[in-house]
Amino acid sequence: MPLSEHEQNILREIEKNFYESDPSFAARVREETVYKHAGRNCKWSALTFIIGLAFTILTFSISAVLGSVGFAVMLASAIVFERNLRRLGKAGWAELTGSQRGGGTKDISSKLRKRFGSKDA
Repeated sequence: MPLSEHEQNILREIEKNFYESDPSFAARVREETVYKHAGRNCKWSALTFIIGLAFTILTFSISAVLGSVGFAVMLASAIVFERNLRRLGKAGWAELTGSQRGGGTKDISSKLRKRFGSKDA
């Protein structure tokens, strides 16, 4: 259901006040996407997993309890990584890696067809 003219004016006014009150936050919100956020979380969870692995290796010989704590950190970071990877999805991965700029897989497949002489190129 589309917004009425009055509701659109109210929304524009709220938006204008938002940009005027905190321009740096507004710019950050404008530039931030779900894909960038999920990608950043994937990087942090991978780093946390590696730290947890090192902690587990170093402390298991000292104490099984400390080693278990390291394993719990690894497990939690793996879960966070998996959830953010799902949120990222195929489109988000393409946006983060920039593969859409180069033409993607369609461009590669057409080059291969031309090179190897496929009839449906």
